[in-house]
Amino acid sequence: MKNEQKQQKISGFLALLLFGVFAVCILMVLLMGAGSYQRMTERDQKTYAERTAVQYLTTRVRQADASGGVSVEKLEGLDALVLSETLEDEVYETKLYCYEGWLMECYAAADSDLSPVDGERILEAQEMNLSMDGQMLQIELTLSDGTEEELTLQLRSGREVLP
Repeated sequence: MKNEQKQQKISGFLALLLFGVFAVCILMVLLMGAGSYQRMTERDQKTYAERTAVQYLTTRVRQADASGGVSVEKLEGLDALVLSETLEDEVYETKLYCYEGWLMECYAAADSDLSPVDGERILEAQEMNLSMDGQMLQIELTLSDGTEEELTLQLRSGREVLP
């Protein structure tokens, strides 16, 4: 009888030990999965910021790519990409620039006296350097995490359109 009770205690202990090992294995798998998920999420957020900034600037330039529609100027010491359009005989400008950690956009009549603070926040970005040589627009954008993106666009407005 004592032998039988000993075997039941040992069986119970082994079952409890097996359950504990199983629980520890599940916990380890969950922790590894959570770490992988966190790394993938961080990578996706970084890639999203990079792609979004480049695609946004490219799209805005392509939309304004007409004769005299794209230019570079200084806005209170900041490089600004100026996209011009004429509506009902009045010229309007969209100015894209970096200000206080943000890529900003300001849309107003060309003769309005707006400052950088008047723009709308678009994306987080530290700095944007612009240069234009003929039909080539060079954009160097430093994102909030310090990543630098370079973009070179060939303006098409100077080319002859083929039928």
